[in-house]
Amino acid sequence: MQPHQLSSGDVIADRRADYAKMLEEGGEPEAAAELMEQALELVPAWAAGWFRLATYLEKAGRGEAAIEAYRRTLALDPDDIFGAALKLALLGDGATPDQPPSRYVERLFDDYADRFETSLVEKLDYSVPQKLASLVVSTGRHYACAVDLGCGTGLLGPEIRACAGRLEGFDLSQNMLVKAAEKGIYDHLAQADLSLAPDLSGLFADAGRRRADLVTAADVLMYLGNLESVFAIIEELAASGADIAFSVEDAGDGEGFHLAPSLRYAHSEAYVRQRLARHGLEILTIVRTVIRKDGGKPVAGILFLTRKPA
Repeated sequence: MQPHQLSSGDVIADRRADYAKMLEEGGEPEAAAELMEQALELVPAWAAGWFRLATYLEKAGRGEAAIEAYRRTLALDPDDIFGAALKLALLGDGATPDQPPSRYVERLFDDYADRFETSLVEKLDYSVPQKLASLVVSTGRHYACAVDLGCGTGLLGPEIRACAGRLEGFDLSQNMLVKAAEKGIYDHLAQADLSLAPDLSGLFADAGRRRADLVTAADVLMYLGNLESVFAIIEELAASGADIAFSVEDAGDGEGFHLAPSLRYAHSEAYVRQRLARHGLEILTIVRTVIRKDGGKPVAGILFLTRKPA
């Protein structure tokens, strides 16, 4: 049994965990936590079980107990595919990580791929692809090679296909890439990790540097936190004169970024401006807009259209 398995491998423990989930969904997190604790007595090395217990405890208002359960999750699963370190940071137990674990983001979107577009577009009024594409189209340029970073299921691809001779898409999630391939929009799709250095990212495994005259990243940077790695990649990827269009969640005033309760990062305009200046990118357009809903409330975002000087 792998410690991160969603099933414990024990029939009785799984049954108790299923009942616990029903209790939590019925508005009884305290009872759910008690039953989950009973399940973990049978399988104490079940990382997914400890994570579920932690969430129930947190909802029941038992913060210290939740912290301990998240710590147990992290000890059993050092790769942190559940994002326990992010949860601990939000609960005040440790510093906020500069970036989330790649395995957490990969698993999150692998699990989300089948319902991604229905959830995001139909339920959350997601509009970034159309709004970001409008900025790209406004340049009036036709791009020889466009690279869509964090392409997901390919929502942005159809919006910019007409203005790109070649369209490449990269994502951390293989399941999302499968969905993107089904659209038949991209000329090339491959896995890449934007949290790594350019040579390790996967962006240059099959193609050269400075090949793109358009680079896009729609709703990707909120899963990165510290943006140094992605701008280092963009610097290597973008040709002279290339346009770079991307979105961030708006952190409001301030100089940096922060981790939101959604476990996504929000970035201030000042922070993004600093990163752009450091990597020699000129700002052409900034647009503040609602990018989607979360819990029924609008989420504020900032769209950037920038250019690498010729």
